[in-house]
Amino acid sequence: MISAGTDNLLNKFAKLVSIIFHPLWMPLYGLILIFTAPTLLGFVPFTVKKFLFIIVGINNVLIPLSLLPYLKYRKIISSYNMNERKERLIPLSVVSVLYIFTSYIISGLQVPIFFKSFIFATTCLAIIVTAVTFWWKISVHSVATGAITGLVIALSFKMYAPLVWQIVAVVITGGIILSSRLKLNSHNPAQIWLGFLTGFVGSGAFLYAF
Repeated sequence: MISAGTDNLLNKFAKLVSIIFHPLWMPLYGLILIFTAPTLLGFVPFTVKKFLFIIVGINNVLIPLSLLPYLKYRKIISSYNMNERKERLIPLSVVSVLYIFTSYIISGLQVPIFFKSFIFATTCLAIIVTAVTFWWKISVHSVATGAITGLVIALSFKMYAPLVWQIVAVVITGGIILSSRLKLNSHNPAQIWLGFLTGFVGSGAFLYAF
């Protein structure tokens, strides 16, 4: 039997995990994993890495975050958690458009194809999640977690690199993220697992194929 104090502590931990590993941050975490993995992509010039990081950081993190207070002020969303499915439609649509814009910018850059494939994969997933949300509340945290897991495994196969510790790290972290979403009652198990599979298959298959 879990005491009230322990349960409250677990809830606080779950909220902290949900913030640290919010879907908006995941593309940046993905880039960091690509940059730091012991593969040939790690030798890409620092200026290129910085440019990619800045583009994704501005378009897909700072702009969406800056729009949230306005959406709340206009009562388009009732809270930053956006627990209701319908509240997610406009924010997700905006994020999808911004990802398309990011993909357009990066498509014209002279960077390794794996970087482009990663951004294109996240763009496709953003569009898929937005489309699904019109009918069903899928877990965006889980989609992002699955996408990062698929990224590391695809990177390992494509670059012929034994990224054992990276895979172990993302699997354990993913388990903590999914458990946190369940602990907060933000989603049911079906929304969690289908979200993870969507992100994992979508990201992994796209990155491995291209």
